[in-house]
Amino acid sequence: MYKAQPPLEFISPAFNPWLLKASHLLLTQWINWQTAIKQVEADNIEVLVDLYRQFQGGKVRFLLAFRHPQTQDPLCLGYLLSQLVPKVARQKNIALKSPIHAHFIYDRGIPLWAGDHIGWLASRLGGTPIQRGKADWTGLRSARNLFANGDFPMAAAPEGATNGLSEIVNPLEPGIAQLSFWCAEDLHKAGRDEQVFILPVGIEYSYITPPWDAIANLLSQLEVVSGVSGDTNKFDVSVLSSLPSAYHSLYPRLLRLSEHLLCLVEDFYTRFYHQKLPKPEIVTGESQDINQAIANRLHALLNIVLQVAEQYFDLPAKGNFNDRCRRVEQAAWNYMFREDFKDISALSPLEKALGDRVAEEANLHMWHMRLVESFVAVTGSYVREKPTAERFAETTLLIWDMVTRIRGSNPFKRPQLGKQRAKITIGEPLSVSERYPVYSDSRRSARQAVVDLTSDLQQVMEGLIAM
Repeated sequence: MYKAQPPLEFISPAFNPWLLKASHLLLTQWINWQTAIKQVEADNIEVLVDLYRQFQGGKVRFLLAFRHPQTQDPLCLGYLLSQLVPKVARQKNIALKSPIHAHFIYDRGIPLWAGDHIGWLASRLGGTPIQRGKADWTGLRSARNLFANGDFPMAAAPEGATNGLSEIVNPLEPGIAQLSFWCAEDLHKAGRDEQVFILPVGIEYSYITPPWDAIANLLSQLEVVSGVSGDTNKFDVSVLSSLPSAYHSLYPRLLRLSEHLLCLVEDFYTRFYHQKLPKPEIVTGESQDINQAIANRLHALLNIVLQVAEQYFDLPAKGNFNDRCRRVEQAAWNYMFREDFKDISALSPLEKALGDRVAEEANLHMWHMRLVESFVAVTGSYVREKPTAERFAETTLLIWDMVTRIRGSNPFKRPQLGKQRAKITIGEPLSVSERYPVYSDSRRSARQAVVDLTSDLQQVMEGLIAM
């Protein structure tokens, strides 16, 4: 990532049934070894069983649109398909052909930070990559072909990236709706009568035993690293009565740490990147005012942090934070993975050195975007509205991510605060085929159909969250 390189190559899907079988055999042990998840449960599995029955009978094509709060989500989906779906099918006396699997779309950037072996593994498990920040026509054609013609259904995360929060759904990207309409279009042109569906899938994580002590210890570590000081009495919070009495100090400490980190990072960007921030609001001391003030300051700060990267790459500050993050990421990749570096051996040493300098600077400026990426879904009131151990932990871990990135350490080696339960909820299928006549009417109606389907999927996925 610090050297200029040839353009990113497309990693073609190369499904290997023996590798899939081996992964199914090892999956449970891998989850126990590599994650804090000790239980995986699912509701409404019979809906998915029926869709697989129809898929294998040549009656439907469908895409599993799954929530993506954490990096371990694909492991939970793998457990759902390899263990839970076959079990329910047997209970219902429904004969399904093995393996129960899905092609999937993954971010082409994952092998860059996780290692080339991840790209090799993903391709042989039937995955197809996409570059999120541009019109990746090679990746889109591959996904489109698999959706219409692949041996398995598709799976993709319409949020596009993790947000670290089980109970907040990021704004969905329109790509899933567009891909689904393309599938319906391809089937129509080929004279095939399969119906196309999107199946919403919710994923939430909870702690088997609330890890209040572990949360308190992590807060203490963050306070020491951040140099936080001062009293918490000014934080008059009404949520304390719902917490165990031994942990009444946690929320004021979380607010104090958040305010302290905001001050540090605001000062960093105003002093050294010459950015201007609005003056902090004067608050009355009531919980809601303090939370809203922190949320407003965070939003303003994320905006200028992104602007630092956008100014370097000469990008417009258009769209929501997710859109802007993807645009910065793609611009950085364009500086690192160069079309004019396809034949590095033909370059002079000086040309190569200048390319390396640009790649290094691009990587450094992408760091600003990574800070923002972790906080795009943070509302400022997530914990106050529902002060559960899960929300405390998720918020504290997001702060840990930011502190870890600033310190130059690996944010993917998160501390495990306690044993967790993964809850998967299967929603009701959304028919794409029923909407296809409107989509196919005109370009204008096609655009509106994609918007409407994305909006409906957003509402359904938000409805899958247990309140």
